[in-house]
Amino acid sequence: MSKIAYVNGTYLPQRAAAVNIEDRGYQFGDAIYEVVHLHGGRFVDEDRHLERLERSLKQIHLPMPMPRAALRLVLHEVARRNRLSEGLLYMQVSRGVAKRDHAFPNKPVQPALVVTIRRVAPYPTDPDRWAIGCITAPDLRWARRDIKSTNLLPNVLARQAAREAGAEEAILFDPATRMVNEGAATTIWIVDAEGVLRTRHLDPVILPGCTRGALIGELEAAGIAYREEGFSLDELAAARECFLTSATSFVKPITAVDGRPVGDGAVGPMTRRLFALFAAHVHRAAGNAAAA
Repeated sequence: MSKIAYVNGTYLPQRAAAVNIEDRGYQFGDAIYEVVHLHGGRFVDEDRHLERLERSLKQIHLPMPMPRAALRLVLHEVARRNRLSEGLLYMQVSRGVAKRDHAFPNKPVQPALVVTIRRVAPYPTDPDRWAIGCITAPDLRWARRDIKSTNLLPNVLARQAAREAGAEEAILFDPATRMVNEGAATTIWIVDAEGVLRTRHLDPVILPGCTRGALIGELEAAGIAYREEGFSLDELAAARECFLTSATSFVKPITAVDGRPVGDGAVGPMTRRLFALFAAHVHRAAGNAAAA
């Protein structure tokens, strides 16, 4: 069966999908994107992702391509037409097609919307087999990282450096202060040397991760203490545990950084607990959707 994409009002085989070469997303990265995990036929934290999409679009003065309710129908229709209950959906909204000029088009054009989905492996069940190694790298991205734009070249280079080092993620830090910001495409958490669960506070330097927000909600509901507080490379090196969160990784243990073990090099007790806590969040929501 051919993969089905949605491109500017039309559902069509992905192999036949195309965008205009003067689309501003292609030429300038003048676009916003979101990635949402589909589990058990339900988009995980769907509302959080749509809210972040709207926020990012507002930050670059770009309207939604359609009302949120209509967009929600498109996302579910793409999943339905691809006959998927487990997948990873990508949506991108660009400023549309206009004569190439750095400034916005004098006469606003219709935003362009592309939606695709692909099959992914089932939700992980074993945190030990889910664990990864990371490298650290200086953060070379632009100043407004809280906007989920398609300008991802520094992220691409950081991920490639991680791959070439035999790792899976790059933990990005401020070269001037040596404070950790986030991963190339993830939120970074530690259990510090004193046993405190920490992740960096939100500001324009990092993306407000949807999985980060959902996990914080679960922490608060379970009465688990945490701090939204930055940490340095030295604190990262001394941490008892480390893990990352994202829509594609959920809660993923980090057992080595720059070739050195985190703590004793095994998945720690807090990470195991939060892996199970977030799995329950995902499965519970999927169960609620099935029952609806």
